[in-house]
Amino acid sequence: MTTVAVLIQLYMVFLYAPTEKFMGDVQRLMYFHIPSAFSAFAAFALVFVMGIVYLVTKKRTWDLIAVSSAEIGVLFTTLTLITGSIWARPVWNAWWVWDDPRLVTTLILWFMYIAYLLIRSSIAEDTRRRKFASVFGIIAFIDVPIVYFSVLWWRTIHPKVIDETGIHMPPEMTQTLFVGIIAFLLLYAMLLLYRTTFEYQREAFISIKQEKLREGR
Repeated sequence: MTTVAVLIQLYMVFLYAPTEKFMGDVQRLMYFHIPSAFSAFAAFALVFVMGIVYLVTKKRTWDLIAVSSAEIGVLFTTLTLITGSIWARPVWNAWWVWDDPRLVTTLILWFMYIAYLLIRSSIAEDTRRRKFASVFGIIAFIDVPIVYFSVLWWRTIHPKVIDETGIHMPPEMTQTLFVGIIAFLLLYAMLLLYRTTFEYQREAFISIKQEKLREGR
């Protein structure tokens, strides 16, 4: 299903959607840039929810889902930043504009979840690591709505494709964008399933290894 959705998206991006009058073909990056951002938001929202659930239940299942989602969220945020910079070079004549709030808040978001992953790798004690990471993941999510609403709260040169008044694109572009968002969310769900399964297997292997070491003493 995910493969079909991605193939449909690629068809619509390169063959169905019209070429933008002023930006040309570089505008087609939007169909990857915005879906990547939405998928990153979804990933970090799940980290937020799973962090709360773990702190309440203390069940490691929720923590495993959280760390898996965080890694995928960092991947999608990286793709968001890269596609945005490639688009900005011909349009803004700069790879990066430091006084644009959405760019800066997105970069902060990326750093915060990199920090989340570093925290998990730097704390050896299992329960303490899960608890500290859960709290940090909950706090880091605060930046997600800041990123989303930054174009409304502050003056910015970032394009407002979707705002409170509606969608400012031809129907073909709008359809292509929404298909892209669905395809990327399906891709996120598939990656989350694979990554969480791997995390379960990794922890099971570590547990078996530790058990054998204890038996050998």
